[in-house]
Amino acid sequence: MSLETKPLSGSLGAEILGVDLAQLEAPEFRQIREAFLEHHVLAFRDQKLTPEQQIEFGRLWGELFIHPIVPHLPDYPEIVPIVNSGKSKSLTEIWHSDVSFSAKPPMASGLLAVSLPSYGGDTIFANQHKAYDLLSEGMKTMLDGMRAIHSGTGLASASGKRDAWKEHGQDHPVVRTHPETGRKALYVSPAFTVALEDMTLEESRPLLEYLNEAGHAPDVCYRHRWQTGDLVLWDNRSVQHYAVHDHGKAERTMHRITIMGDTPR
Repeated sequence: MSLETKPLSGSLGAEILGVDLAQLEAPEFRQIREAFLEHHVLAFRDQKLTPEQQIEFGRLWGELFIHPIVPHLPDYPEIVPIVNSGKSKSLTEIWHSDVSFSAKPPMASGLLAVSLPSYGGDTIFANQHKAYDLLSEGMKTMLDGMRAIHSGTGLASASGKRDAWKEHGQDHPVVRTHPETGRKALYVSPAFTVALEDMTLEESRPLLEYLNEAGHAPDVCYRHRWQTGDLVLWDNRSVQHYAVHDHGKAERTMHRITIMGDTPR
């Protein structure tokens, strides 16, 4: 069966039909990569992947990222298990682009749904290209060349790894240019962006609040309702995401792989 791409919203996201990621062939992967650059978030339903097969799929995209803070799956350092530890301990119920506080943040992340609650636990994605495009020309001119400071200190502290955390305080452009498509995207988030370069926290706050709101306006978002066996891959260079914790203490286990990226330009 040939691949079919089915858009999932007006802003971003597409479902890829007719593919088994455990038996992916080169022509199929080329089509998937093209769809990835166009839609930014791809959903593959009913995937029965072992940890080895998920890692193999990730390596088609590049070198896999070993997270410096979050614990990995036993025997598989490339896979981070994300489990429901309760709403008060949730680390991802905030808008963010994965590990943006790194000097070379990940280019993509892939999440496999292993076990799910009977309802809830959705993930919302926001298209940062569209968020940028909707800004006024005056705002775009002002942001040109501006840089912001991203910090992982809060994540390290919340996860109990503050003492082990070494990498923080990276500065990146407020508007990032995608290295493959050349499109511009907002690159700030409430989770990790703490200030604008050469400004005080008080001076930075109003503009960052405005940009953060613009970055997840309803018309730039897609909300994914998970099914067991879903693998969702998203582009961290053009997308932010938010994990909704509305499922109480119900079991929810996901396996995440992350692909290494480059220095934001």
